[in-house]
Amino acid sequence: MFFETTPKGIVLRIRLQPGASCQRVAGVFVAADGTEFLKISVVSIPEKGKANQELLSWLAKKLKTAKSDMKIVSGEIDRSKKVLITADETFVLSALQALAEGMQK
Repeated sequence: MFFETTPKGIVLRIRLQPGASCQRVAGVFVAADGTEFLKISVVSIPEKGKANQELLSWLAKKLKTAKSDMKIVSGEIDRSKKVLITADETFVLSALQALAEGMQK
């Protein structure tokens, strides 16, 4: 799966595609080592953190949680990112599961 639970919260692994024509989940990216990342496209370009801010706003909307409950913990200037989500774990896990099921349809 593209996320894991930790004592601090849920860590979501993301492969970001900035400069796309629309915001969307583009599937799952599997790295050479077998690690899965959720591929997300955003419209903003990767300049002065604009794409990262759009990513966090979009995730907050999709997961129905506060943007302040999310933080990029690695990959600030890379396409592969880890986002720590500290909101209610049960609610976030069900939202992520729904997101994953929506990709399969």
